[in-house]
Amino acid sequence: MVLAWLVVLAGVVVAGLAAPPVPDDDFSIPGVESQQAFDVLRERFPGITADAGGATVVFVAPAGERVTSEPYRAAVEAAVRQLAGGAQVAMVADPFEGGTVSGDGSAAYTSVSYTVTAARVTDASRAELAAAAAAARASGLTADVGGSALEGGGDGPGGTAELIAVALAAVVLVVTLGSLVAAGLSLLTALLGVAVSMLSILALSDALGLSATTGTLALMLGLAVGIDYALFVVSRYREERARGLAAAEAVALAAGTAGSAVAFAGLTVMIALAGLAVVGIPMLTKMGLTAVAAVVVAVLIALTLVPAILGFVPDRVLARAGKTGTGAGGARWARFVLRRPVAVLTLGVVLLGALAVPALGLQLGMPGDEARPASTTQRRAYDALAKAFGPGFNGPLMVVVDARGAADPQAAVTAIAGRVAGTAGVVSVSPPVFNDAGDTAIFDAVPSTSPTDEATKDLVRDLRAARPRLTAGTGATFQVSGTTAVNIDMAGKIQGALLPYLATVVGLAVLVLLVVFRSILVPVKAALGFLLSVLAALGVLVLVFQRGYGADLLGVAQTGPIMSAVPIFLVGIVFGLAMDYEVFLVSRMREAYVHGAPPRQAIETGFRHSTRVVAAAALIMMAVFGGFISEQDQFIKMIGLSLATAVLLDAFVVRMAIVPAVLALLGRRAWWLPRRFDRMLPQVDVEGRTFEERPPRAILDVGTR
Repeated sequence: MVLAWLVVLAGVVVAGLAAPPVPDDDFSIPGVESQQAFDVLRERFPGITADAGGATVVFVAPAGERVTSEPYRAAVEAAVRQLAGGAQVAMVADPFEGGTVSGDGSAAYTSVSYTVTAARVTDASRAELAAAAAAARASGLTADVGGSALEGGGDGPGGTAELIAVALAAVVLVVTLGSLVAAGLSLLTALLGVAVSMLSILALSDALGLSATTGTLALMLGLAVGIDYALFVVSRYREERARGLAAAEAVALAAGTAGSAVAFAGLTVMIALAGLAVVGIPMLTKMGLTAVAAVVVAVLIALTLVPAILGFVPDRVLARAGKTGTGAGGARWARFVLRRPVAVLTLGVVLLGALAVPALGLQLGMPGDEARPASTTQRRAYDALAKAFGPGFNGPLMVVVDARGAADPQAAVTAIAGRVAGTAGVVSVSPPVFNDAGDTAIFDAVPSTSPTDEATKDLVRDLRAARPRLTAGTGATFQVSGTTAVNIDMAGKIQGALLPYLATVVGLAVLVLLVVFRSILVPVKAALGFLLSVLAALGVLVLVFQRGYGADLLGVAQTGPIMSAVPIFLVGIVFGLAMDYEVFLVSRMREAYVHGAPPRQAIETGFRHSTRVVAAAALIMMAVFGGFISEQDQFIKMIGLSLATAVLLDAFVVRMAIVPAVLALLGRRAWWLPRRFDRMLPQVDVEGRTFEERPPRAILDVGTR
């Protein structure tokens, strides 16, 4: 088995090295107006790359002076000429010819357009931007740079913070398992699974239309569940060895019980990830499906490679003498909850409910450079542009006018541009630019408010609603697009898909858990607990990133809306991990119950055997996700905080407190299932009842003969 996995690893390494370069992200949002406008652009303006990289260089004169006076004008023009010579530069606008000088003459800006997407802008091109700004500063000007072209130059995930997080995970494993070999086995197999998954994605990226971003979720989830699943199998093996079973028997029993739980826990994770297709954004669908593949690999490794390695080191994975966990702490906690189930349940629900209340004010959007620290050049450029020209200049709306049906396209476009300029909330419009055929034009409409302001969202909605009036008598029509409109449309689409997505994944997972636990109330309770923990995590996000509580401690530079994709990722990832903890904790209770233990005794038994390992798994995930909080990127920071918070609340409040309290109050009714359903459902035997009839030794003896 080990050789088989090494062959698989070698194969994906060779395939990955031979694969062509990973293509850029092809982000699209089917069915929204901003995407339809981009489609028109691609068709009517073949020389324009709709998603090309861009940069804005903002020049500010010293207090009381003007950029139009010497030597500042000469310095700005020299910077424009210097930028125009860049290898990837398509066009640089001269601010004195293009009219991008502020009304008081204190500032000016130049827009740089590139021939490639932002992801393809090279370090050399970014260095040229920095050099041009530095040359302008030498004349006494303040010069800063913003725009999408700079986004590829930062440090992404995978840096020092993540290495520290993995090191913390290793420490938790060592403390929990009391064995370097056992801890190393869990980490090694998880890393092997991630390597196989990521190299496979790399090898298939060209054939399947994957991009550099589609593997992000697979990397995160592959590592998370890989460690969890190996930990659960190894822990069950050690438990059976402590009961006196021989190594081979303990491996068989661990694979038959914990391994079965791993398979069904993995299935619930796969459901949550595949459910991303409900959102209707191809990029999210691809991310979900590649993450499903990573989870499949993690499950296969836990069921095959982990038992095989245990066969090589049957005794070395055992804890040192005196270091074996007895589960006494878990049993004591279970008894505490069993004595006070109503109080524990009430306290847990009130705590999560209070944290969830701020989620009612959740605002989705796409924060830009205004969310960066004030020490960055992007943030300084954003602030300078907003101060000199108004907040809307940082997020102009692109209006695409289709005048093919107009008798006089020029007059039609001019009329529409004038009417848009007269709309409340629009500060100015740029001169229209026509395509070669002269039947389509684009112009910018600058809002009076910032890109993330709710008033800007209202303006986009008002312009679209007023389309019949604004185009009346022209024979033309228009669509509103641009980065700001795309972000607004994406937020709306994701917000509209949240409830269908939740209903889909929760409904399917309840069916899976119905088969596993052969109970109606236990799966429903699991789903409701998950919803509580996710809503509470969203509430914490709103408190920190929208309202600013604790923002300074976490390095949040500017409050604003929550990035649109964060709730979807939060639901998908946390649902998978929550069901992991549910399956491993409650399956031990179910196992004790079907073997004859009374309901309350089954709860205590489940906690004695599972609390330590579930707590360790949660702490590992919190360490891994918490590492992302220190990143500069706002999206990564949000993901890190939300996931770490959700795991904390779900593992320690929902699974460790609310679940046993509810089960204690339900008693035998918790395991009730109508006989008709019982006959209809397949028998999966996660509890290992088969081993009562045919113990592992007999199975192994047959295999040996």
